[in-house]
Amino acid sequence: MAISPARPRPPLLEICVDDAAGVDAVVAAGADRIELCGALGLGGLTPSEALVAHAVASGIPVHAMVRPRDGDFRYDAADVALATEEIRRMIAHGVAGVVVGAMADDRRLDLDLLARWRDVAKDVAIVLHRAVDLVSDPVAAVEAVAGLGYDHILTSGGALTAEQGAPVIARMVAAARGRLSIIGGAGVSADNVALLIARTGVDAVHASASIREQWGDPRIGDMGFATGPRRRTSVEKIVAIRQEIGEE
Repeated sequence: MAISPARPRPPLLEICVDDAAGVDAVVAAGADRIELCGALGLGGLTPSEALVAHAVASGIPVHAMVRPRDGDFRYDAADVALATEEIRRMIAHGVAGVVVGAMADDRRLDLDLLARWRDVAKDVAIVLHRAVDLVSDPVAAVEAVAGLGYDHILTSGGALTAEQGAPVIARMVAAARGRLSIIGGAGVSADNVALLIARTGVDAVHASASIREQWGDPRIGDMGFATGPRRRTSVEKIVAIRQEIGEE
């Protein structure tokens, strides 16, 4: 009797969230991993320790963002010291990995600082976030980051969305050659995830799976308490993405 070849495992589905309700939505929908942030409206900052504890208690692997402030990724000594301590604290809370990034200038990664953070992270996974999308050559950056011992790179291929950057992401996957995993993220949805996977061969996809909701009281924005609409993680959107990547 002929034995059917094993079906390749679909890419992992990682959902980024920034509140307890988002964590609970990921649990309900059954995604593979949480990227835990604070303030996704600012691109994601280091989450609070209480939120980290809540996410870790969910039982789903958590990669915690370590980004001490918004804006660019060129950090001074005070930023570096704070981020380094944040890495240690995230690990103490039991995260499966940390997500970091740093630039030496507007077009080059700060490889020395990234190497230091790899050492601080010790035995947990370490992810280079979309700072890689700012460099002059994201494909060449894969070689350098793999040499530092990083486990994952989250990227849109240097484009505004992963769909637009798919040709570059595919080249990054080829450059990784199994030494680290490439995660495709930015604008990923049920409408484009299957095509993104087919075009790039990524090991994982990253999405917010969120719905934007206006604040009930317009003064929330007017008084500077928020920079835009609230983003609420949607169980339905997570499930739809899972279905498109071939998971039950």
